[in-house]
Amino acid sequence: MLVRAGRAARESVAGLPREFWWLWASTLVNRLGSFVATFLALYLTVEQGHSPSYAGLVAALHGLGGVAGSLGSGVLADRLGRRPTLLIAQLSTSASVALLGFVHDPLSIAGVAFLVGVASNAPRPAVTAMLADIVRPEDRLRAFAINYWAINLGYALSAVVAGFVAQYSYLAGFLGEAVMALACALLCFFRIPESRPGPAAGTGGDEGPAVGLGAVLRDGRFMGLTALSFLLALLFQQSSVALPVAMGRSGLSSGDYGMAMAVNGLLIVALQIPVTRAVEHRDPRGLLTLSAVLAGAGIGLTGVAGSMSAYMLTIAVWTVAEIINTPIQTGLVARLAPLRARGRYQGVFAMAWSMGALVAPLSGGTVIDRFGEGVLWVACGVVGAVAAVGYWVLMRRLPGESAPVEGAPAKGGSVEGTASVA
Repeated sequence: MLVRAGRAARESVAGLPREFWWLWASTLVNRLGSFVATFLALYLTVEQGHSPSYAGLVAALHGLGGVAGSLGSGVLADRLGRRPTLLIAQLSTSASVALLGFVHDPLSIAGVAFLVGVASNAPRPAVTAMLADIVRPEDRLRAFAINYWAINLGYALSAVVAGFVAQYSYLAGFLGEAVMALACALLCFFRIPESRPGPAAGTGGDEGPAVGLGAVLRDGRFMGLTALSFLLALLFQQSSVALPVAMGRSGLSSGDYGMAMAVNGLLIVALQIPVTRAVEHRDPRGLLTLSAVLAGAGIGLTGVAGSMSAYMLTIAVWTVAEIINTPIQTGLVARLAPLRARGRYQGVFAMAWSMGALVAPLSGGTVIDRFGEGVLWVACGVVGAVAAVGYWVLMRRLPGESAPVEGAPAKGGSVEGTASVA
């Protein structure tokens, strides 16, 4: 059994170019420094003594910055290049996070938190565009899954370490994230080459005209996929506000909430790669539909959970949905994007997740206050069902895997022609 497991692990990582692993390492380093996203609310209310409503406003501004950062980074990745965009994003993250640890005026904190949101969310479109550049189309789903695994592993380890650090010094946590972001920038500078396709990309022909942001927004197929991604983000992000509220009303503590949410990270680390291997050659239409059903059911069943074990079970259900959905959707965006617009497409797609992180806490809290928890959890089940129908209908119109859009592999990656999806 151990031999078979070892062989499966080697097959999971085999065949990916060296540049991918440096990019993977930068992702892991970046997520190991995730302090602000985890402890911002506690820092503002416990350390600084601000009200919960002010902390919510700052969190919303941080999320709004993420929306702007995702969109702007996607445009820069196409115009300026993937590597310069990553360097700018990581250096800006390092500077803004360090500054956040030293400002104390409420208005200054709010402004810097917005800048942190812009900078810390900017790497994602550049990273995913670069992955699409350097990894062969047939290996992309696996590559996106392995990269997502690094994101969650880094975040899980960071949350544990940062929790101990925060007991002694929040400033040390901010400076620690700043140092990790700087380390990531240095890694990008010294080890990660530029991958943006140019006029001499070797496609054997014209790679197509430049695609503006307006053309991306008019791409009905892609925007349909992005809208469905936003619905899924609304469901997954209920775990940040509505879930702890529900657990608190069930008599469970904040420590219980942390233990329950650990199920999410542990399952992703344990199952992301083997599940991706099991589904990578299956029809994405059925898998995405299944993921939406599981997401709606898992979040919706929170309404009938009352014990620690029941909450953990609901988290496990929607975590499986996340494991299935995320790499498949990211891979589909790479398939849909024309060669010279990968950054813009990934930026708009990442913006949908940032919008979900912004809207979900506000909408969840509002629904609970006005209509009660039961209505929220039923609504989540309905949203999951709507998304499932949407995937089932939309995927009939997407180009199949057999549609040839690639040319001969280049050294260290792949080269593709334009996949027109307008």
